[in-house]
Amino acid sequence: MYASAAPEVVHTNGIAMSVLDVGDSGHPVVLLCHGFPECMYSWRHQVEPLVEAGYRVIVPDQRGYGASDAPEDVAAYDIFHLVGDLVGLLDAKSVEAATIVGHDWGSMVAWHAAQFRPDRFHRVMGVSVPHTPRMPIAPTELFEMAFKDRFFYMLYFQEPGVADAELGADVRETMRRTLCAGAGETDLVAATARAAGLPRDAGWFRMLGDVPDALPGWLSDADLDEFTRSFERSGFTGPLNWYRNLDRNWELTAPWQGARIDVPASFVYGTADAVVVPLGGVIETLAERVPGLVSTVAIEGAGHWTQQEKPAEFTAALLEFLAAVDA
Repeated sequence: MYASAAPEVVHTNGIAMSVLDVGDSGHPVVLLCHGFPECMYSWRHQVEPLVEAGYRVIVPDQRGYGASDAPEDVAAYDIFHLVGDLVGLLDAKSVEAATIVGHDWGSMVAWHAAQFRPDRFHRVMGVSVPHTPRMPIAPTELFEMAFKDRFFYMLYFQEPGVADAELGADVRETMRRTLCAGAGETDLVAATARAAGLPRDAGWFRMLGDVPDALPGWLSDADLDEFTRSFERSGFTGPLNWYRNLDRNWELTAPWQGARIDVPASFVYGTADAVVVPLGGVIETLAERVPGLVSTVAIEGAGHWTQQEKPAEFTAALLEFLAAVDA
């Protein structure tokens, strides 16, 4: 990821967190937060360009991932714990405030961090998941109403031990198929139609469908090895516990109903991302919930793994945002 540095252990919010910290301590800080199922390695293309541009870059394996601690209690993965880990990380590093950049689940953490603690996270970039309005009812209740007897992965993830066993049976195959299926090379229309027709108990691999044996150009065997090692170490239970807090997070965030995010913000997504494309209306109205929105950038042809699939385009968008807000 960055040849001259290795991750260190940082104690924050009651856990030990594996963290990469690169760049001059006096430079502005950019905190990079990965999604599911990823780890700090997903930011491998961004660290060096950011450091060269004059930023200090901090990249954690978040709670439950990689070499970071994975508490057993499901409730230990709610949004207050996740944001609290990052506040504690800034404290441990004597950082007053940082730009927070999050992808996928990391994006949800980043939006909430900027909402809860704008004094510590004074700029935010969400990647692949926009800041969405708080649902009128608990998320799993809404999903049950919408999908009924059809498969939806967030509902499948709720039962402890079930998805954990399926994803953990062959970690390399799980990572290969997951990363390939979410890439921009996938037929988005066909993938969406297939997932919509699956029965309730279909499972993760049936949702992903068949993927080519050959890896896409942006994902090497060495990259896949790195992701495999990370999840062989952590397992999938910690990461899945993030999903098992959807309803708890909904309850906890009731005081922020209708609250806006006023810090300078940006949203970046891929035009071939099956996760974000159905949220088009949410993207169009993002500025209503994020008045500080500086830019919305659509990266042509990128799937869900935006910063990995199109690293040059994504890094350019990030640096442009940082330059604009730092000017």
